[in-house]
This record gives sequence, C-alpha cells and structure tokens, in this order.
Amino acid sequence: MVSESTSERSFFAVSALLFAACAAVTIVWSTSMSAMREMEMPGGWTMSMMWMRMPGQTWLGAAASFLGMWIVMMVAMMLPSLVPMLRRYRQAVARTGETRLGWLTALVGVGYFFVWTVFGMAAFPLGAALAAVEMQQPALAHAVPMAVGVVVLIAGALQFTSWKAHHLACCRAVPGRGHPLPADIGTALRHGVRLGLHCSQCCANLMAVLLVIGIMDLRAMAVVAAAIAIERLAGERVARGVGVVVVAAGVILIARAASLG
Repeated sequence: MVSESTSERSFFAVSALLFAACAAVTIVWSTSMSAMREMEMPGGWTMSMMWMRMPGQTWLGAAASFLGMWIVMMVAMMLPSLVPMLRRYRQAVARTGETRLGWLTALVGVGYFFVWTVFGMAAFPLGAALAAVEMQQPALAHAVPMAVGVVVLIAGALQFTSWKAHHLACCRAVPGRGHPLPADIGTALRHGVRLGLHCSQCCANLMAVLLVIGIMDLRAMAVVAAAIAIERLAGERVARGVGVVVVAAGVILIARAASLG
C-alpha cells in the first residue's frame, strides 16, 4: 500500500511535471506567434494573428488550433493556483479511507479544465468576429486603445466587488465543509466543474485583461497567472491590492490613448 506521504510527493511531482511541460509548450507557441508579422491597425496598435486564419486554413482548423493552444495555456496559468485546491480535495477524500486518490484527483482536474475549455470555445468566435469588424471599420479600430483602457479599468474595479469576494471565497473553501467527500467518479467530476465555474467567474476580469492586452504576450500571461495564484492563496485583501494595480494600469492606458487621440 502506498503511504500517504509517498502519495503526496507523487501528487506534487506530477503537478510540477505537467506545469513544466505546458509552460514550455506555451512559451514555444507564443514565441512562434510573436515571430509572425502582426497587422498594423489605425490608432497605433497591432492585431495578433491569433484571431485570423492562416493561408489555406479553414475556420474550423483555426478554432481547433486556438483551442489546443488555449487548453495548454490554461493548464500552465491555472495549475499553480489549482494545486492547493486539489490538495484540499485529496485530504477530504482521504478521510473516507479511499486509496485511489490519483485517479480521483485527475478527474477533478478534468472537470475543472473542461470549464476553461468552454470559456475558450466562446472566446475564439468573439475575438475573431471583433477582429473582422475592426479590419472593416477603421473608425472602430482607431478607438480600440481607448476601449482596452476602459476594459482594464473595469476589470480592476471588479476586484473590489462582493461578487469577486464570493467566488474567491468559494475557490478557497474546504471541500465538503470539513466533512469527508464521497470517493466516486461523479462527485470528483462535479467538484472539478464546480471549482472551474467559481474560478472562471473569479478570474474572468483578469482574463479579460489578458485577452485585450495580448493573449500570446508571455509577460502579460505571467503577470495575470501570478496575480490569480497570489490572490487565491492570500485571499480578499490581496485581491484588492491587485485591483489597485489594475485600476492604475487602466487609467494610464486611457490617458495614453487620449493623448494619441
């Protein structure tokens, strides 16, 4: 029988390997995308090729490519903040005497990242449609830098809301409220989906910042991932501190867009 300490070490080792692999793939993918020439747009900004089809590529192929990149990127970004939640789940299930913690933990992860996959499936058609409109309407494209600043400002303001505090608390809650959880497949998947729903709502404003600033920008990815992990570990007070920084960034972006007018 595998001891509890050995199981715990294996859990952290597998998590670290998965994170390293997905981070490496994300870096390679982002580097290859940044090497491609971005489209200059009215208003002094550039549009990422992420929202466009490559030559000879169908829209279905473009969507599949985006979704594959999105899933890998989400694993790299969210795993650091997910690991503590998975550990709490393992502790809750272990109270029942269950020994299949590895498989059940994996199922929680599947449910969790299924929610983020749906998020990506919604993001691509929206981003592609906006990109198409911006290429056809120069006046709209010219207003994008100001719109980006407004989105960042709103995202920062949401950090101070009770909505944010509620979902952040749900992400940090002890599974089963301190009681043992049933050790079955359905419970594991539902727990993962529930975590994913709370997390996606908790992080939606910060993910919006990433989407409008540059989804393939490695620096932006690292900053957003760090903010998500830190506020998940430290709680509401840190989330408000993140909000101050994001609001300030939004004000700066709006001021810069206004000066370029």
